Amino acid sequence: MTRPNIHPGEILAEEFLKPAGVTTNTLAAALKLPREHLDAIVGGRQAISVDTGLRLSSYFGTSDRFWLEAQLAYDLERARRRDGAAIKNEVPPFGTVA
Repeated sequence: MTRPNIHPGEILAEEFLKPAGVTTNTLAAALKLPREHLDAIVGGRQAISVDTGLRLSSYFGTSDRFWLEAQLAYDLERARRRDGAAIKNEVPPFGTVA
């Protein structure tokens, strides 16, 4: 069984915004970002950039790596699921090619 690959926007919504009662409008104003940008992140349509990650970390008091590591983990798992088998077939391990 494959575990779901959770976008960091879902983490933002479920673990930070909802418990705190903060809307994306309020967060966007506090972070000095367009609301549409945060809506796209929460909706899983936009990645968390370094700039946005730093802003979220400052606002929520998380480490400055928290959001970027969540994004990296999501992106890596997504690529592994989408392309991992093909890459493994295309690229031999070091030392196995004559």
